Amino acid sequence: MSSNRTGSGEPSATLALLWGEPARTQRKGPARSLTAVQLVDAALELADESGLAAVTIRAVAERVGVSAMSVYTYVPGKPELLDLMVDALYGRMPRRPWADETWRARLGMVAEANRELLTEHAWLTEVAALSRPPLGPGLMAKYEHELAAFDGTGLADADVDATLTYLLGFVQAHCRAAHDAQRATTDSAMSDGEWWAANQPILARAFDPARYPRAVRIGAAAGEAQGSAWAADRAWEFGLARTLDGLAALIDSA
Repeated sequence: MSSNRTGSGEPSATLALLWGEPARTQRKGPARSLTAVQLVDAALELADESGLAAVTIRAVAERVGVSAMSVYTYVPGKPELLDLMVDALYGRMPRRPWADETWRARLGMVAEANRELLTEHAWLTEVAALSRPPLGPGLMAKYEHELAAFDGTGLADADVDATLTYLLGFVQAHCRAAHDAQRATTDSAMSDGEWWAANQPILARAFDPARYPRAVRIGAAAGEAQGSAWAADRAWEFGLARTLDGLAALIDSA
């Protein structure tokens, strides 16, 4: 099973670690000189600096100045460490009480908060499995807060959960696309505009208005409107508005 998705560790060990209980699978070792929080923070720094592939038990150990064996006295392995990392970020998200905003404004704020999280920690788009999230205090506080955004909508409990999952799915998909677009720019050392300019001769042959009249006309209009074939901010604004429009049909009928 892949260690790069949440929920892929040994369940009882992971839950014990998330809730601060001694794990039965925890290895014995020398006296502890660190805290689990320090290890998690070191792992988060590595992931933010160099991506998830940089997060290994050995690299975390080097970051905090201990042996890899010492790290294993805190966590059984990378899968459990990953759940601790994700839950820590969830726990640190700002959560102010919902006031008198409309349901649409509240859900928009939920979406924006999650987009900010996934933008600041792009590697999260690769690991945060909606079906198997880390069931720790951070996730539970996040879930409770986001569910409260639906108070007063009249939706049944099951529909509230489904609606939140749908909204977060949109956010995750958008952020993954934005992350991939940014990575393409970084890997090629070319902006979208530079890429299109460099490939103009080939594109001129591909975009034959006689064969593809709609693709050429609409593609040109979209490119002119947003300055590239795809613009993250424009896609976000349009997609979030349409997502909330769709949810309005459900909520208004409740």
